[in-house]
Amino acid sequence: MGVFVLLPLVLPLTAWPVARLAEQRLHPRAATWLLTAAACALALCSTLCLTLLMVVGTAQLPGNPLPDAWSDDEVREAVPYDEAAGELAIPALLAVLAGCSRVLWRHVRLRRRAGRSLAGLPRSTVAVLPDPEPYAYALPGRSRGRVVVSTGLLTRLTARERRALFAHERAHLAGGHHRFLLLVQLAARANPFLRPLRTAVSYTVERWADEEAAGVVRDRQTVARAIGKAALVSRPHPVLAGFAAPGPVPRRVAALLGPAPAVHVWPSLFTAVGVAAWTAAAGTMISALSSASSAVTLFLVLKAATPL
Repeated sequence: MGVFVLLPLVLPLTAWPVARLAEQRLHPRAATWLLTAAACALALCSTLCLTLLMVVGTAQLPGNPLPDAWSDDEVREAVPYDEAAGELAIPALLAVLAGCSRVLWRHVRLRRRAGRSLAGLPRSTVAVLPDPEPYAYALPGRSRGRVVVSTGLLTRLTARERRALFAHERAHLAGGHHRFLLLVQLAARANPFLRPLRTAVSYTVERWADEEAAGVVRDRQTVARAIGKAALVSRPHPVLAGFAAPGPVPRRVAALLGPAPAVHVWPSLFTAVGVAAWTAAAGTMISALSSASSAVTLFLVLKAATPL
């Protein structure tokens, strides 16, 4: 396997430039898809390589259930720095599994608590809660989900601003934005180098919903005012803050006060974001090839070392 087994662990660094440039230069929908796909691919590759290293490291531990031949010199020579890399991979992979499990558990718990908070209300796509605290969020569900908003927020907005608010939250549900956020959170847990992509996607999904709302209301300034007002008066809900994070509001308002972003399938190579996107794509491809090659190599080595 050589050093190729270690490359996917650091190749997520190639996606850092596109994480910043995509949120500024691409349409939010395209940026969300691009960054999420890159984060998932890079996370899977790095996790696979950690698993391969863990196999070699576990085989060296006394009393392990693996075949004794898997700790032979021929197997260990396939991994660079086999003793250190193999031993470090075991706690690293356990940390990845624990972190991803925690993210999934928190996501399920949050959705359950959100559902319980709406128990007894009429089943509709909009739930207006008689709460003086101002907040609004999109609660995904098995069907279309629900938009939850408090009377404390509605009373602070004009009719057109309310329409913009509802359009924004419905865009979150229609676009399945909670899925993108969950995927990049899992990816960041799998490899800490992917945290900038998680932060960028948290922003691009909000911008995506902003642009969808602007298309419904047909007035970008109204959407900007609604976002600004909601951010000024809203406070994080003590139970449901995960569904109500507003993102970097000043940047969102500034983007809405400017022209609508152009829709491009893929940025031109002769631009900064194009170079960054192609660099991230190349890093992802190399990571995939390295992890696949390492997996095949280790499989063949272990098969040859395993007695019949």
